[in-house]
Amino acid sequence: MKTLLKKIALTLLVSFLLSPSMAADRPNIVWILSEDNSKHYLKLFNETGAPTPHIEKLAKSGVIFDRAFSNAPVCSVARTTLLTSCYAPRIGTQFHRKSKLVPMPQGLEMFPAYLKKAGYHTTNNSKKDYNAIEGKGVWDQSNRKATWRNRPNKKTPFFHMRTFGQSHESSLHFKNMKKENSPGKNTKLGIADYHPKTDTFRYTYNYYHQRIQTIDQQIGKMIDQLKKDDLLEDTFIFYFGDHGGVLPGSKGYIKDAGIHVPLVVRIPENFKDKVHFKRGERSNAFVSFIDFGPTVLNLAGVNVPDGVDGKPFLGKDVNQKTLSTRNSAFAYADRFDEKYDLCRSIRVGNMKYVRNYQPHFPDGLQNNYRYKMLAYQEWRKLFKEGKLNAEQSQFFLPKEAEALYDLGKDPHEVKNLAKDPQHKKTLMDLRKKLRDKMVSINDLSVFPENYLVDKVFANPTEFGKKNSKQIQKLIYVSELALHPFNTVKMHLELASRDPDPWTRYWAMKVCASFGDEAKSLIPAAKGLLSDSNLLVRLRACEFLTITKNIDPMPIVTEILNSTTSSDEALIILNTIIWLNDHTEHKGKFDISKLNLKVSSGNQVGRRLEYLKS
Repeated sequence: MKTLLKKIALTLLVSFLLSPSMAADRPNIVWILSEDNSKHYLKLFNETGAPTPHIEKLAKSGVIFDRAFSNAPVCSVARTTLLTSCYAPRIGTQFHRKSKLVPMPQGLEMFPAYLKKAGYHTTNNSKKDYNAIEGKGVWDQSNRKATWRNRPNKKTPFFHMRTFGQSHESSLHFKNMKKENSPGKNTKLGIADYHPKTDTFRYTYNYYHQRIQTIDQQIGKMIDQLKKDDLLEDTFIFYFGDHGGVLPGSKGYIKDAGIHVPLVVRIPENFKDKVHFKRGERSNAFVSFIDFGPTVLNLAGVNVPDGVDGKPFLGKDVNQKTLSTRNSAFAYADRFDEKYDLCRSIRVGNMKYVRNYQPHFPDGLQNNYRYKMLAYQEWRKLFKEGKLNAEQSQFFLPKEAEALYDLGKDPHEVKNLAKDPQHKKTLMDLRKKLRDKMVSINDLSVFPENYLVDKVFANPTEFGKKNSKQIQKLIYVSELALHPFNTVKMHLELASRDPDPWTRYWAMKVCASFGDEAKSLIPAAKGLLSDSNLLVRLRACEFLTITKNIDPMPIVTEILNSTTSSDEALIILNTIIWLNDHTEHKGKFDISKLNLKVSSGNQVGRRLEYLKS
């Protein structure tokens, strides 16, 4: 009898030790993403946000990160940053949508490839949207049927990425507002200071909250599936937005609403010793998308490769002390669809510094996809009718070359403190931090996209290293816009005659930032209207338009008719849209005089479509 009992006990012990939850020696990791979703729309992060009981339940068994940021406010750039762990302007992935895929930096792979080599099963369901060449060995499966259930056996650890698109921008492209989706009179929606408080905006906010709740239900089903598979306590679950958005002025813009994402990480019981947090904690440590891949590798016990920009925020060698020093976030915004801009920001604590490199272009410059939304359409209509206040009108007006915001007091970034003497030290400190960051990464956006496509994107990272001195010089020229004109006039005169076309290009961009202050450089600008570089001509034309010295339409038409590059044509068309919609030359562009030498497909086609409408 004793022998029989011993055999039964031994059998039960072996069975217990080999059960799925006890047999795992490495954690599984799941990423759950909601598209176009900043932290502002979840009650877990904002009292006026939507209740999300399933995400809130994850948080009770994990950690809430109150300072998590996408480095870019749009899908492909943000997702490429996630998968590469590299800053997009350093490796050439900063434009959405890409006109050319770029190779990964030499010696680097997208981070799931390192998991796969370490024995993990990697699956993605199902969005990719990368601006870099994926390469082999990243995913075992990537499609709408991808699941951890297809791994070779139950002991194989897995990394699974799942995207829910119900909150995507397109969900707000409704043509009519249905009564059943309207908010009640007493519904608190936390409408941003820069938005008009109209029925359309209240409806749009409320409808978006409903989309978030739909995603929360889907997340609940996914958690139930993990639980059913007896995997929940072996699996780290990250929930986050794939960037900010999506109400007007957020997605596609460098505002906090465009980059500040919700992040919750559920800590599994069987691997709670791998992290320094207790379940249910909140963290104020700053973490960015460049850090997410290294964090997964660290949790999985896989070495983080050299050459990435991110650092782990969970796992081995990470503790509260090391995290407490992480209090800054860097972000970038370049081209989104057919609309160009060039903005950079750095945030330290609650103070955020923003650099606008072509401030005469308003945020509200036409983007066909954006303006499908009724709220966008109404916002612009009210501006044209003069029915918006100063804060609500900012979106459609020229920007300042630099801005400083105190997000603790001004969360919607409507009060620029850059010229406030009380904040001068902070301004200078953050200005230097941003400059140093751009120099350190060899920010490739000092060159226009057409040049990058033609000359750089075969190996962007190596080009940046070899041409770091030129990049630093162009950043220096661009910063002349931040000083009193009389102190930089001579430097601008010299830059406008420099042999390097991109120095001349930046000299004219800076002159445009100064506007009438730089009138003494009008003769130099007029001389550049016949420059051998078409984009130098274009920037000179913009400056001369601002100072009211030319009729720009014949000049920009000739420049556009001269280019043989679709990427260059798109840059020129952005200037034409600005001239046609936002200057005294409104409506004066004659599209019948175009004789394009480039294809009118894709983004160029969108611009032409709008000009014809």
